[in-house]
Amino acid sequence: MVSNDLSSLLHISGLTKRYGVVTAVWNVDLDVYPGDFVTIFGPNGAGKTTLLRLVAQLAKPTLGEIEYQHDSGRQRDAVGYLSHQSLLYGDLTGFENLVFFSRLYGVPDPEERASELLDRMGLSIAQHQLTRGYSSGMKQRLKIARALLHEPQLVLLDEPYAGLDQHGCRLLTVLLKRLRTEGRTVLLITHNLREGLDVCTRVVVMNNGQIVHSAPREEIEVDSFDKLYFRLVEN
Repeated sequence: MVSNDLSSLLHISGLTKRYGVVTAVWNVDLDVYPGDFVTIFGPNGAGKTTLLRLVAQLAKPTLGEIEYQHDSGRQRDAVGYLSHQSLLYGDLTGFENLVFFSRLYGVPDPEERASELLDRMGLSIAQHQLTRGYSSGMKQRLKIARALLHEPQLVLLDEPYAGLDQHGCRLLTVLLKRLRTEGRTVLLITHNLREGLDVCTRVVVMNNGQIVHSAPREEIEVDSFDKLYFRLVEN
């Protein structure tokens, strides 16, 4: 997919997704620019996960367009996606999982890349343990590492803070800030209002399948965002 708007990396226009009589995403318009870090907030059932699945081409829209301008020859190589599904092999170690996925993506020196990300995610000490013995937080950190293996242009993260303890949350926040300083483009879904605000450059709020608020991060007052958020999603 190549956008007609050369300034945007991702152009979404009139995007709608229906499952029978249920409309999960309704008439969404969104432009995401290179280097944007967009945090998407919203209650359960707001359409956030469906939106990310549509962007990742894991679901087809009912109506509307998604145009993606990327440097890679294949969109799969240009997108890193963290979903709710594990997709980890329990009979492989953390290191072996990352080496396996690195080879699938054609990552140069997969062993070195796996070791680098395991260290970054605080998993070096457990890298030779079978992942079936990992805690939920360790599995979550390993899934995040897997999504970043091939250094994608666009990173889609669906609730990466889920299951993480305080140490894991801190490691993840540091990693997300690093992605932002590297100029990587990120769409993050989270219920963690403070952490989500801390890492982003733009805030989007979804409710009932629609975008009900969008603003640059600098226009958001942290202390009053809770009230704004709940006012936007109370209906």
